[in-house]
Amino acid sequence: MKKLGLIALALMTFAGCEKQTTNSNLEKKVDTLTADIAEIKQMLKAGGGRGGPAGAAGQAQQPRRPAPDPTKTYAVDITGLPFEGPADAKVTIVKGYEYACPYCEKVRPTLDEIKKKYGADVKIVYKQFVVHPTTATAPSLAACASHRQGKFSAMEPLLWEKIFKARKFDADKCWTSDAGCPALEEIAKEAGLDVGKFKSDMKECTSQIAKEQSELQKVGVGGTPAFFINGRYLSGAQPVDAFSRIIDEELKKASDRIAQGTSKSDYYKVWVMEKGLKQLEAPAPAAPAVPGAPGAQVPVQIKTPPGGALQVKPAEAVPGAAGTK
Repeated sequence: MKKLGLIALALMTFAGCEKQTTNSNLEKKVDTLTADIAEIKQMLKAGGGRGGPAGAAGQAQQPRRPAPDPTKTYAVDITGLPFEGPADAKVTIVKGYEYACPYCEKVRPTLDEIKKKYGADVKIVYKQFVVHPTTATAPSLAACASHRQGKFSAMEPLLWEKIFKARKFDADKCWTSDAGCPALEEIAKEAGLDVGKFKSDMKECTSQIAKEQSELQKVGVGGTPAFFINGRYLSGAQPVDAFSRIIDEELKKASDRIAQGTSKSDYYKVWVMEKGLKQLEAPAPAAPAVPGAPGAQVPVQIKTPPGGALQVKPAEAVPGAAGTK
């Protein structure tokens, strides 16, 4: 449709440049323009508006990135990661996020509501997935370093309030420079961390952040925030109701399985890690396009004859295509 708009704009510009055109001729041009636009719309509807050789502008839309199936369970490792809530909660929510993502911040009040609503039945695990490396890597390393001192819960809100919201991001790769990361070191001190150890741990945390990112990529995560609720995927800063639908289902399953003998402390290990998918399944190959089928491309040629009216005609009729005889 964008192409259609540009064509129409070009035609209207052409008509507007002919100041000496008589009213009668102008009306004819408007009628021709209206018919031409109607023809283009019909061809676009039939799938022929994106014609042209492969690699040309307007070629077929690229397929979307494969995403996790929300109905399936994925084995997302949580070993050694910071979390809030009881260690043996029936429902584990893994939050894939970073500290430069506005939607990751936007969903924080929603997670607070979930903690209040479900209490000891839910725990939230924090797993880093950096999509803005220039700004988000240093805060992610800081979160990892604070966890090594048992101070993640004190550091986490400061990273949002005094780094993200205040836009006080340290320089890229500050943890490798002599100047260090002054903004992060300031809030580390406020959170009660040993700043010397904090600076050292930030350097050592690079491998940990890379590991967390790789594990999330393996199960199909491509952006943030991304959630896995007992292994089931939920994308984006969704409202509480969207979380609750999955949580309620998983809570019932967990309660039934625990009643049947699964240890509460082993529930995530048994039903998510051992039985869940270890990586994103490969998508089924797409069927080849059948010439003449709905949606098949119909090459077009656009010609402007001396009279100035636009004409759009198929470059070559495709046997069996809509509209061919």
